[in-house]
Amino acid sequence: MRRWQRKTAIGALMALMIGSFAAIPATTASAAGEEIIINGGFENNTNGWEIRNGGNLYLDTDRTSGNTSGFITHRESTQSGPWQNISGKVQAGKTYTVSAKVKYKSGPATKQFIITNFYGGGTYTNLAAGTMTKDQWGTISGTFTIPANQNVTEARIFIETPFVANPGNDHDNNLMNFRVDDVSLKDVGGSTPTNPSNPIMTTNETVETGVQAKKIGNGNPLVSHKFGADPFHLVHNGRVYMYMTNDTQEWAARGNGSSKNTYGAINTLSVISSTDLVNWTDHGNIAVAGRNGAAKWANNSWAPAVAKKTINGKDKFFLYFSNNGSSVGVLTADSPVGPWTDPIGKPLINAQTPGASDGKNWLFDPAVLVDDDGQGYLYFGGGGEDGSGSSQNENNPKSTRVIKLGANMISTSGSASVIDAPAVFESSGIFKRNGKYYYSYSSNFGYGGPGRLPGYPAHGVIAYMMADSPMGPWTPAQYKGTVLPNMYQFFQVGGNNHQSFFEFGGKWYISYHAGTLDKALNNNVGGNTKGYRSTHLNEVTFNGDGTMRVVNADYKGVGQVARLNPYRANEAETIGWQSGVTTVSITEGSRQFPGSSVNLAVNNIDNNDWIGVGGVDFGSSGAASVTAKVKPLTSTGTIEVRLGSPDRNSSSSKLVATLNANTTTNQWRDINATVTGATGVQNVYFVFRGGSGKLMEFDSWSFTQR
Repeated sequence: MRRWQRKTAIGALMALMIGSFAAIPATTASAAGEEIIINGGFENNTNGWEIRNGGNLYLDTDRTSGNTSGFITHRESTQSGPWQNISGKVQAGKTYTVSAKVKYKSGPATKQFIITNFYGGGTYTNLAAGTMTKDQWGTISGTFTIPANQNVTEARIFIETPFVANPGNDHDNNLMNFRVDDVSLKDVGGSTPTNPSNPIMTTNETVETGVQAKKIGNGNPLVSHKFGADPFHLVHNGRVYMYMTNDTQEWAARGNGSSKNTYGAINTLSVISSTDLVNWTDHGNIAVAGRNGAAKWANNSWAPAVAKKTINGKDKFFLYFSNNGSSVGVLTADSPVGPWTDPIGKPLINAQTPGASDGKNWLFDPAVLVDDDGQGYLYFGGGGEDGSGSSQNENNPKSTRVIKLGANMISTSGSASVIDAPAVFESSGIFKRNGKYYYSYSSNFGYGGPGRLPGYPAHGVIAYMMADSPMGPWTPAQYKGTVLPNMYQFFQVGGNNHQSFFEFGGKWYISYHAGTLDKALNNNVGGNTKGYRSTHLNEVTFNGDGTMRVVNADYKGVGQVARLNPYRANEAETIGWQSGVTTVSITEGSRQFPGSSVNLAVNNIDNNDWIGVGGVDFGSSGAASVTAKVKPLTSTGTIEVRLGSPDRNSSSSKLVATLNANTTTNQWRDINATVTGATGVQNVYFVFRGGSGKLMEFDSWSFTQR
């Protein structure tokens, strides 16, 4: 799931990886002298703590007091460190003391460490700093006053090292592992707190750019109005649902992509679906983790996996997700789009799950298989270190696992078994074809290590194995090769990957992610990619012995496998191509999916923005009229319905109808127009015209036949 960053050695640590982090409820502000930090000594657990901006949190016996300290490894930025939610516990205008003990064992002779407060958005304040000497415990301490006008509705405290733009260029001096113990934060009084003048910050999780990362006629990326990574499929009732890590949430939290993707802000998942693999319907986000999520015990939601199973005669849907690298949770629903609930109120997989953890491997990136006999299997894991020093350098890290699921799909059965996949890093995948089981994964990068064994996968590719049973045995003897090379070869944007394989309409496909929308956005502003990813799709073909041929990723993608019917209700957020628009959840019921708990509309519509759908079959008699459900926001909006091209100056663009959306502002209504000349199979474009400002929101459309 996470982008590659070279790792340093863990060193001696307890053979214990904490499987979950306790959710911290909002509380009233503290009294003078009262300890605010929960579990500042990391005593035998990491309750109250999580990792910020990439990394893992373990326990270690090298401590200043008690039994254990917190041990931070696999840091991906200088801000990677332990952080705690102190929202509701501190007040603007008050004065506090803060302190922590810190120790590091590799890197420069001395290193500065900083205690920082994060107040939401882009507001960070350094509270105290101290220079540590290598291999010695040192203390950071200080006193600070929160400004009287500071909004503290979102407050976090964390420990970091000084900011460096590209810390991986000098990993040992910038991203060293470190230990933390005896963290303290106390109110010592001060001025009377005042109400903050600035409002609570909200996140508009959209990518309004006008950049066409998905060109007309291409299938990749699947959508271009939002990001989506770590795709996992579900085929249900003739539709392919794609569940993805919601990189858009991180993009918004990082100043609309002004800084790199750290995954730390992501606690929702994104869902799209299609019947034709070119036009994709946006079903919005699933609130998975955190205070507003179904699984309030979890901090993050990455790398989903979804399965359907008929239980007691009824289809049930199961969504497995990564709570960062520490555990795997499960949600259930009666529909592919929810609503989703947490059936067990705790992790399904954590360090206490039999066979799941060796104290080093990450517990994340689930993949799920329900076999023909109804037995479910869950695959997960990644990372891990041994004497070679880094999971990136190992030939056989043995860091991923498979375990049987209980009949209810929300419990496990027996002990997890080790998967010995050559040079595995992360991203488990599984599917069954012609009686064979295919386990796939993303390989590590192997820089600075002992070197690849002959025949092992190259760096950062999707590799796979084949076996006769879902439990394997999965050993190097089952390794078959590479199915998808690194993305840099195709798009000049590198990193690792995450894959899912599925059959649809008699063909096999691989979904994967690449930074193509990120690249288009940054080329537009002259910057560099920041690690925000988009889902792609290409066809997979097989040799006679069942092995897979190498897939060549591209922008073209796959062909449209079904025509789009214009003579029924179609959601406006079903998009093949677009320019300038985003989507938003609305309370209006869905016309295409009546009874669904989720409905979206197209929004952020400005003059000359447009959306397009491909392969619309009007038939030989053609269309007589068109209806659109809109909410006008001005008195100047119209929708041009065009065939061939959205560009009115193009010779291939044909105007067949004009819809007036210039009355009854801010209320949903149907608008109609006569259609002339719409016959056969066409690409259809809804082009928005009007004055300045946002013109309307657009919920659904349909045509009537002549």
